[in-house]
Amino acid sequence: MTVILLRHGVSTSNLAHTLAGRSPGVELTDRGREQAQALAERLGGLPIEEIVRSPLLRCEQTVEPLAEKLGRASVVEDDLAEVDYGEWTGRKLAELLKEPLWKVVQRHASGAVFPGGEGLAQVQTRAVAAIRRHEARLAAQHERDVLWVACTHGDVIKSVLADAFGIHLDGFQRIVAEPASISVVRYTATSPYVWRVNDTGTDLSALAAKPAAAATTTSVPGGEVGSVDADNGTEERSDARQ
Repeated sequence: MTVILLRHGVSTSNLAHTLAGRSPGVELTDRGREQAQALAERLGGLPIEEIVRSPLLRCEQTVEPLAEKLGRASVVEDDLAEVDYGEWTGRKLAELLKEPLWKVVQRHASGAVFPGGEGLAQVQTRAVAAIRRHEARLAAQHERDVLWVACTHGDVIKSVLADAFGIHLDGFQRIVAEPASISVVRYTATSPYVWRVNDTGTDLSALAAKPAAAATTTSVPGGEVGSVDADNGTEERSDARQ
């Protein structure tokens, strides 16, 4: 079973440099909509059986063109929602950089609990459980290898990848997941294999391989990391989590 972890496109909160969290009404920018259309073209030729997404608007808008191209509706999964940042939600990132908790989030994520919100350890637990739950459901439903998409948020994706890599959550900030990037994890009976991380433009035809061939492959050559710009920051930049 192979999941394409898709981060939503550039949002209005990215441009405003605020911590969107679960704020209502945060939508894609014009650039984000262009990214969504490009993703539909990029992923639309793959044998994707299902699209699962966070309930937030920016994820709904990101997968809409792909869902239309594939002729199937997306499935909403609450446990793939953005982190509940509690009292931090909607605040300027420049302000949050001054908070003592910010350094904890960067260096000791497993111990970080947002005031009035949830902890990053909780986020990882619910997100990984959701991925595994859909993996099991799709396996039972199709009785064969399945390729599917899970559209969610940066911190959520990084926590799932940390689990797949077998690294401690405290190291998850070393992983980058830019807007509109994909990361790919193949789950087997023995362990997960990370095929791609923060991929923003390489050929994906290998993901359409027959199950028998895919089962003997643990990596995909040629993955490239996309560039970082003012909208797409990494762990310690002030635009880190959207």
